Amino acid sequence: MKAILFATLGALCVQAFASEIWPQFRGPNAAGVSTNTHLPDKWSATENVAWKTDLPGRSWSSPIVWGDRVFLTAVVSPEVSELPKKGLYFGGNRLGLPKSEYQWKVLCLDLATGKVQWEKTVHRGAPQTPIHVKSSYGAETPVTDGERVYALFGNLGLFAFTLDGAEVWSKQLEPHKTRFGWGTAASPVLHDGRLFVVNDNDEQAELFALEAKTGKELWRADREEKSNWATPFIWNNGQRTELITPGSRAVRSYDLEGKVLWSFRGMSSIAIPTPFAGDGLLFVSSGYVGDKLRPLYAIRPGASGDLTLKSGESNNQFIAWSNPVGGPYNPSPLFYEGYCYVLYDRGLVSCYDAKTGKLLYDRQRLPEGLAFTTSPWASGGRIFCLNEDGVCYVLRAGDKFELLHTNKLADGDMCMATPALVGDRLLIRTAARLYCIRGKGQTGG
Repeated sequence: MKAILFATLGALCVQAFASEIWPQFRGPNAAGVSTNTHLPDKWSATENVAWKTDLPGRSWSSPIVWGDRVFLTAVVSPEVSELPKKGLYFGGNRLGLPKSEYQWKVLCLDLATGKVQWEKTVHRGAPQTPIHVKSSYGAETPVTDGERVYALFGNLGLFAFTLDGAEVWSKQLEPHKTRFGWGTAASPVLHDGRLFVVNDNDEQAELFALEAKTGKELWRADREEKSNWATPFIWNNGQRTELITPGSRAVRSYDLEGKVLWSFRGMSSIAIPTPFAGDGLLFVSSGYVGDKLRPLYAIRPGASGDLTLKSGESNNQFIAWSNPVGGPYNPSPLFYEGYCYVLYDRGLVSCYDAKTGKLLYDRQRLPEGLAFTTSPWASGGRIFCLNEDGVCYVLRAGDKFELLHTNKLADGDMCMATPALVGDRLLIRTAARLYCIRGKGQTGG
């Protein structure tokens, strides 16, 4: 009985601690979910704003949090950069390289006040590769293990700092061409003292692992891929720990030494959404808007070999269910309380029963806004969908589509970064600043 009590208390402590950190893109387990019941669901540019801090440059990496520290990356240009338009559009390729000196930075802010605690410039120089006009040279979200913070700038390098801002190590990365010069975006992930990086590009796609403490390379695996932008996922499924990497040519699962465990074909031609897990299943999707195949898959643990569905199949021994047109383009889907929610770039939302794949509601229209890049998140029985105009639609979680209310930030404050949810605070990064949203009566440290 004592053992059961201690195990229960330990699980509760882990859950409580997890609600106070947001260590990577989409937070603990890359889930995009907060268990804190005090996280606000109403705000504006002034209402429930505990603080807001202007940020240098323009970057789309998400904030991460450990304890009382918020970490971000930023890339600063001396020239006035072209402002991106809202929504999906072609013609954003900019193959010419900037000539001026840019600055790549890692920043630490105080969670209670928003004041900058330290700011480190890791590189100065002209960019060596182009980016899409809607992207930035600071697209990758950093990751932390509570000892160090690790910042990846694609086609430039990896940089490790203590939480107090002392540089521990750095590793230069060779620049490579990406599809149409769109740049890079996949964020690093951590597990058990190892840092994993997927670098899919048009010249030399690869996956590699580094010792987090020292930056020493542990292994490197070539990938039969071209450019993709999906952050990998660490899947602890009770049987083993797997590293899941979406790709346009195949979804692959690796063990922690870089050996492929299983794979399957059948993705769209661009892979962006991050995988996630729930109800004992792994969910993987891709949905390039120009393709007929835009799939969403649910995978059972324990697989090996080639899992590719045969023509006409929607499931097999290890693919529990699939939908050939269920995948989104940019936002990662969301698992919450037994349901799988999909937010599409043009303002539509679908909901599935996560275990069975039954479609509960399909492509329900949000009132306005045809530009969604930020991944949805969940808290307190609510689903949150933030568009690029800074308008957030709050839905009731469940099998019926119900819009509760909307929240709006300042006009012109573009939103493309996925927020961080930590304790009773919501951190929203925009093109110009970082907002800390906190409910009334919660203004203390």
